[in-house]
Amino acid sequence: MSVRKKAEPEGPVSNREDKTMAEILPELRAEPPDYSRIVTEDDTPVDNIFSEKQQRLLTESLNSSWNPGHPFVAAADVGIFYDLNEPPVVPDMFVSICVQVADDMWEKKNRSYFLSEFGKPPDIAVEVVSNTEGGESGRKIRIYARAGVRYYIIFDPQRLIQKDALRVYELHGGQYLPKVGGRLTHAGLGVTVWEGVFEKKHSFWLRWLDHQGNLIPTGRELAELERKHTEEIKKQLISERRRADRLAEKLRELGIPFE
Repeated sequence: MSVRKKAEPEGPVSNREDKTMAEILPELRAEPPDYSRIVTEDDTPVDNIFSEKQQRLLTESLNSSWNPGHPFVAAADVGIFYDLNEPPVVPDMFVSICVQVADDMWEKKNRSYFLSEFGKPPDIAVEVVSNTEGGESGRKIRIYARAGVRYYIIFDPQRLIQKDALRVYELHGGQYLPKVGGRLTHAGLGVTVWEGVFEKKHSFWLRWLDHQGNLIPTGRELAELERKHTEEIKKQLISERRRADRLAEKLRELGIPFE
């Protein structure tokens, strides 16, 4: 949670609420928007330690280990500008598939997630609840639906605003409907609540699953898996070499030439 999120106006979401994103996107891309007046960052994030680690866990694991076969953007605390006449919505984390970050990340139009530049809404938005003031189950759920984000995830580890730690929604006809289970079929991902250790801290964490339901590892976990795999290969090679040596010795004892 950040000051930016609390500062979002509580009035109408947009003056174009009667239009879908499919109708608005052509308008946004019809002519180059003037980005010079837009504030893309305000440098005032205020988050708790757990939320900061949880955001990094979600972004780092995808950026380190996920290989879906197409480009994607996984980012935390970056503004989504779904309407240039409205302030951005700033999810704790989002994923957008089949898009990529521009080479010049400092150019104003590339500093945030402008739908007018990327040409599509993010596929997934994640909010981590840390207090009762963020509007995750109220105003934000309407904003993300308005922006056309297909999947909306609320992770509430302390159960401050909902009975379940994890709730997943999918957009249907402009409205979010709750999903049973954590499969995000159209994104090729899934989510689950995982108990374990991340950065030396044991807790319940929100983790990504691949399309087969396997946990997507962090970079450190992946390196450890590869190390163990290498060690297993070495052990197998040593074992095979020892068997070959024993066989050679027996053949020599029997007077059978062996080279």
